[in-house]
Amino acid sequence: MSMSDRAGRPAPGRLVVLNARVVDPARGVDAAGHLVADDGVVVSCGAGPVPQSLAQQGQAAVRRVDVLGAVLAPGLWDIHVHFREPGQEDKETVATGCAAAAAGGFTRVVTMPNTSPPIDNAGGVCLVLERARAAGLCRVHPAAAITQGLDGTQMCEYDELIAAGAVAFTDDGRWVADGAIMRRAMEYSRMLGVPLITHAQDRSLSRGGAMNEGAWSTRLGLRGIPRAAETVAVARDIELARLTGARLHVAHVSSKDVVELVRRAKHEGLAVTAETAPHFLDFTDAECAGYDTRFKMNPPLRAMHDQEALIEGLVDGTLEAIATDHAPHTVTEKERPFGEAPFGVIGLETSFAACHDRLVRRGPLTLPRLVELLTTGPARILGLPGASLAPGTPADFTLIDPGEQWTPREGDLKSKSRNCPWLGRSLTGRVIGTCLEGKTTYALRGRLEEAAIA
Repeated sequence: MSMSDRAGRPAPGRLVVLNARVVDPARGVDAAGHLVADDGVVVSCGAGPVPQSLAQQGQAAVRRVDVLGAVLAPGLWDIHVHFREPGQEDKETVATGCAAAAAGGFTRVVTMPNTSPPIDNAGGVCLVLERARAAGLCRVHPAAAITQGLDGTQMCEYDELIAAGAVAFTDDGRWVADGAIMRRAMEYSRMLGVPLITHAQDRSLSRGGAMNEGAWSTRLGLRGIPRAAETVAVARDIELARLTGARLHVAHVSSKDVVELVRRAKHEGLAVTAETAPHFLDFTDAECAGYDTRFKMNPPLRAMHDQEALIEGLVDGTLEAIATDHAPHTVTEKERPFGEAPFGVIGLETSFAACHDRLVRRGPLTLPRLVELLTTGPARILGLPGASLAPGTPADFTLIDPGEQWTPREGDLKSKSRNCPWLGRSLTGRVIGTCLEGKTTYALRGRLEEAAIA
C-alpha cells in the first residue's frame, strides 16, 4: 500500500449493510442488494440478500445496518481541491478539508499544490500525507507543482515527488505560459506515467478581470475575462500533448469552445481528459448581478449556452469527471467589493446534491452516470484503482438518499470557510453517510442511527 493510500485504521469485525440500492458503475451494478465487509475489506457487495455463507456471524464483532433503500455507492472522488495547508490554515486545513469531504460523501481527494509555500518538494508532499493520516477521514492524494515556486520557469524534481506520493503535476492557479517548459514537463510526466493537469487560462488575456466578459459584465461595470483566455491555453496544451504523447488533463472546463477542443482531441486519439465543476453546471454569469462574491470563481461563470455544452459533454463522455475546485477563503476576504475579492468557492459538502438536483432530477443524466463521473471517471484520469466495491477492495462507500430535499446552512458546514454559492438554496438528493474501510467518517444526524440494527 502506497503512502497516499493509507487512510487510518480499518473498522474491526464484520459490517453488514442491508436493503441498499447498490450502484457500482465499475461493475455495471444497479440493483437492490447488500454489502458485507470484514475488517474494512469488502467480501461481498451486489444484488440480492446477503449470501447464506456470510449470513452467520463468523466474527467476534458484527455491525448490521439497514439503510432502508438508500443508495450505496463507492466512495466519491474529487480530483481538484484546495486544502490551503501549509501556510493558509485560517482558510482551511487538511483536517477540516477532510471533514468537509467526508460530509460530502468523498473518500478520496486530490489536493492542489498552490499552498504557501507551494508543494514543490518531497517534504511538502509528505506533510500533506501526514496531516491526512492524522485526520483519518479521507484518502488524500497530493498533486505537486510543475515548476518550482509555481513561477513557470524551473521544473521540479518529478521522480522525487512521485516517490513521496504525488499522483499528478500542476501549477494550478497559474498556467505555464512558457511553451518550452510545458513541453519538457509533458515529456518527463509521460516517462513517469502520471498526468499533467493544466489550469488553462492565458493571464495576458484574463489579467484584471473579475467575471465572464459579456453582456452582464458590461451591465455591471466589471472588467471581463474572455473565453479566449481559456480557449487559447487549452489549444496550445493539446498541441503539446500531441507532440509529446503525454497525458493531459484539463481542469475546470467552463466554456463551449473548450468542450469542442477536448472532443476533437479525444476523437483523434490523444490522451486528453477533462473535468468541469458543479458551479458551472448550476449557475451562469447572471448570478453576478447582485455582486455576491460567492459567485466569483476562476474560470468565471459563463453564459447559458456554455452550460448547455458542458452538460452535453458529460452526456457524451467528452468530460469524464466532475470536480469541485473547492477553494476556501475567509469571510473577511470574501466581504470585499466584487472586483477586489479573491476568486473561489467551496463545494465539497454540496457537490453531490447540486449535481444530482441539476443533472439527474432536472437534467439528462441517470444516477449511475452521475456516480460514474464522481468515481470511476476520476480514477481513470489518474490511473488509480479503488473506485469500486468489488470483493477484496477497501470498504470505502457512500450512502445517499436521492429523494431528500434539504437546504444547506452555514452552521452545517464542516469546512472552515463559508463561501458556498448553494447556501440557502433548496436541493434534492443528500449524502447521509460515508465510510472509509468500514469506519464511519460521516453520518447525518438522525438517519443512520435510526436505521442501525443491534
